Amino acid sequence: MDLNAIRMFVAAVQAGSLSAAAARLDMALPTLSRRVRELEAELKVRLFERNARGVRLTDAGTRLYEHASRGIESLEDAARAVASDEALLKGTLRLSIPPAFEPWWELIAAFQRSHPQVRVSVFTTERRIDLVEDGIDVVLRVGEVVHDSMVGRRLFSYRHVLVASPQLLARLGEPTSPEGLRHAPCGAWQRNSEDAAVWQLGEQRFEPPAALVTNDYLQLRARAIAAELLTELPPFLARDALHSGELKQVLPDFPMPVQDISLLYPSRRFVSSIVRAYIDFCQAHVTGVCEGRRIEVASRGREG
Repeated sequence: MDLNAIRMFVAAVQAGSLSAAAARLDMALPTLSRRVRELEAELKVRLFERNARGVRLTDAGTRLYEHASRGIESLEDAARAVASDEALLKGTLRLSIPPAFEPWWELIAAFQRSHPQVRVSVFTTERRIDLVEDGIDVVLRVGEVVHDSMVGRRLFSYRHVLVASPQLLARLGEPTSPEGLRHAPCGAWQRNSEDAAVWQLGEQRFEPPAALVTNDYLQLRARAIAAELLTELPPFLARDALHSGELKQVLPDFPMPVQDISLLYPSRRFVSSIVRAYIDFCQAHVTGVCEGRRIEVASRGREG
């Protein structure tokens, strides 16, 4: 049964005539008349008795109107409720981010201050996420995005930095080339324990003599500040310690490779308002958060 034809029938009954309904619906009267006749043919009943004074409902038309009008009202109420929820961004947002991405927690907190009726569920992991299988809406991805069924929104790029404490450099002497790291106690980040740690320093590939290999940047930072290791860190994790003098950049003339940061989400046609709002919010505020600025947003308050 054609729902649009049912809507036209209900509108005709409520307007009192087909011509009044056509004007209310902003459509041609012949079109409305044809659609009502097609509905009658589909149901194999007459819905209106037509006479010189216009039309009136048949018994079958009356029964259809009683049921259909309630259904149309319920559909309109549902549409208004959904539109209201979408406008208020009310629902759950499921995210995945790598461990130790400290600035991202501020982004998430600021997003929730802006949209307090959004519940956020965050799964932190280094492994590659299957968004459908793992039930995730948006993944924060470091590196190249190659996935036919996913869309990647690149947010920014950065380079890791080599850092060490001034005390450690005072003991070892400051290196002037990658070869100068041969006798330094190095800490290397590694996704798993099977691959060898390799640093790309400018044009040179260097295998650090790693005293510690881990996938925990926060531990590497702590050991570096304690003057125990020379290590690599994302710039947003090294920023405060570099500013305070607890750490010092090593070999700045041998930059590490550029890393892209992207948000990954399914490439289906419909993307929820919550997902769109989160992605746009991150793109608008990520630079400030990675530079250490607090995001100030006006809370919309809790409604309903």
